[in-house]
Amino acid sequence: MSNYDVIIIGSGHNGLVTGCYLAKAGYSVLVLERRENIGGAVCTETMFQSKEYPGGFRMDVGSSVHIMIHQTGILEELELEKYGLEYIEMDPIMSYPLPPGQSRKGVIHFYRDLERTLESIAQVASEDVENYRDFVEFWGRVNEGVLKAFMVPPSGKNIVTELAKGQIRGGSMFKKGEQAAGLQKIFSSYGKVVDNAFENPWMKAALTWFAAQSGPTPDHPATGDFAGWQSMLHQSGAKHPKGGSGMLTQAMANFLEAHGGTIQTSSPVENIIIKNGEAKGVRTAEREDFFADTIVSNAHVQTTMMKMVGREHLDSSLYEKVENINVGNGFGMVIRCAVEELPEYTACPDDPDVHNGMQLLAPSTQYMRNAIGDYTKGLPPEDPAVLAMTFSKIDPEVAPDGGHTLFAWAQWHPYELNNGEHWDDIREREAQKIYDVVTRYAPNMEGKLIDWYIQSPLDIERKHAMPRGNVMHVEMSFDQMFMFRPIPEMSEYKTPIENLYLSSASCHPGGGVFGAAGHNAAQVILKDLKKQKWFF
Repeated sequence: MSNYDVIIIGSGHNGLVTGCYLAKAGYSVLVLERRENIGGAVCTETMFQSKEYPGGFRMDVGSSVHIMIHQTGILEELELEKYGLEYIEMDPIMSYPLPPGQSRKGVIHFYRDLERTLESIAQVASEDVENYRDFVEFWGRVNEGVLKAFMVPPSGKNIVTELAKGQIRGGSMFKKGEQAAGLQKIFSSYGKVVDNAFENPWMKAALTWFAAQSGPTPDHPATGDFAGWQSMLHQSGAKHPKGGSGMLTQAMANFLEAHGGTIQTSSPVENIIIKNGEAKGVRTAEREDFFADTIVSNAHVQTTMMKMVGREHLDSSLYEKVENINVGNGFGMVIRCAVEELPEYTACPDDPDVHNGMQLLAPSTQYMRNAIGDYTKGLPPEDPAVLAMTFSKIDPEVAPDGGHTLFAWAQWHPYELNNGEHWDDIREREAQKIYDVVTRYAPNMEGKLIDWYIQSPLDIERKHAMPRGNVMHVEMSFDQMFMFRPIPEMSEYKTPIENLYLSSASCHPGGGVFGAAGHNAAQVILKDLKKQKWFF
């Protein structure tokens, strides 16, 4: 039996952010991680060791591109560069090679620098140069306020109030006379926002596919800012940690331990110990008990409340609300490939920058609609849209001499299949479809696969304990954002169980390598602990 000030369940990056802030404030923190490796979905593992490649390849097993966290101040406040974190700029942030089979060749690069981006757009879609400038300017103003709203607990009032608060903090969100039109864009679907803003079909495909990474389909209402967040890329850029995505959580672990914290791996928490409505500790699968004044769960909200807490400790109506949270029907799947060489895209075979960032392989918006159509029928997409990443180009530490890494993420893969098939039986077939998209764009990749690590929706669920393979935990739809996430009663990181808090992507503001949920939870907890000290 061990006693701490705070126990954190799970070592995902949000949980570690919470732990770092609490340890920094002087509290004794224990993090219990169910897997052998820390980091949750921000983790890098060595794979594919062989005689030819004895050191293997460094493969991210979850998130890879770090964007949002660079807009939060978390990295600077925790001074994580002192604990081993070094970032490599991805510039261009992303590129759109023109689809195969076109008479025209070329690529659209989206650099951190706006003017360089406009120059690249001019080479392929000159009609959209000023449209893109206007788009970035409009959404940049909007998102100054939205970002600040993301970095505080939601108020519990309506979303218009939350945006208005962000506007007061960040300056005018809309130009005079544009309020109604501006709000209409915010509450539109991102597909409509992109379609209305641009003329060129390749620009529309590129920006729609990138916006789709947040989860909802392009026709989903009140998702306009999923496209509008493009504006923020020109402020913070996108980065990848040297040595792999997991170096972020390794640095957080180093910080935590340097401030007296403890991390224990291979310790899955089975139950939260509750007495008289108060969380007192946790019990692991090995029947080991740990006690603390404060318990923080970085696990999925349904796992936390329905399994670790249990029906017997919750009001029946609240249990039902948690059970009915929309987790969705899967999200996507990814192949992590060790390859002999990098893709040589037929549209831009000698381009020196295309491998520096994400590569958007989606020929058209109709192509994406077709994939979504398969998804809504409960079928894997016949022709998946793909986002390729080639980090060995900018970081030689992740691949040995003579090898490269190629990650290819595809979307709209249903967790629950309606054709009687099972993911364990079709995972390699569907992985091959994704790789085939890469070879259609870059025929040189045919036969260049050394090995791969496949993550189907079912594999993602098993690896990361993300129900139904949703990498955002909970659907990022309007009815599950801000004060509605995960449910209104727990939107401010507190639960009905006294001294039990939430800090995962199930909470506001949601998923991605952001850290905001962990940051906000820490501020709530520190405020509560300060009150307790005052009264006791």
